[in-house]
Amino acid sequence: MSHLPSHSLSFAKGVIARLALWPALRIAVQNSWGGPDSSKKQTWMASVIVDAFEEQPTPPDAEYIEELLLQIMDDEFETVIEDGSTESVARDITTLWKDVQLGDLAGLHRLEQQADANANRPVVSQLGHSEAMDTDSDEEEGDWESDEEDGPSSDPAPDLQIPEVDEDGFTTVKGRHSKHR
Repeated sequence: MSHLPSHSLSFAKGVIARLALWPALRIAVQNSWGGPDSSKKQTWMASVIVDAFEEQPTPPDAEYIEELLLQIMDDEFETVIEDGSTESVARDITTLWKDVQLGDLAGLHRLEQQADANANRPVVSQLGHSEAMDTDSDEEEGDWESDEEDGPSSDPAPDLQIPEVDEDGFTTVKGRHSKHR
């Protein structure tokens, strides 16, 4: 454990920062999809990832980290991630490990700065629709906006109620559009 303090601490800080930048996890924590301890689960997730690198003789590859992220999101936040974001998060984490081992902390500092800048910003759901942050997205959300009338809607909107089930029998989870900003 002689290398534990400097390299491990730097790596752990970077993992925490990278996870803090991941929109899917931020949405899950912000909406307490992991229950009242969602933020603690985010920290725990970072420790599991750091342990995966520290406790193995050879560091895990990006594919292993991606599978780990997918499993934790499913188990702890009951969220199936299908937007491909886990691949880039895993790749960034494995690159961070290599950089920290070589003493290159530029990537770590960049991640920390980005995480600090985004810390108090609410996350706009980008799951399911990449246009969720566009100001022109009102046309896509028209059915949601029209529900503000006094009476019950005469349109049943069945396409919004039917969940998508893939060939393996899993239901695709899509982000909700909020009427309030």
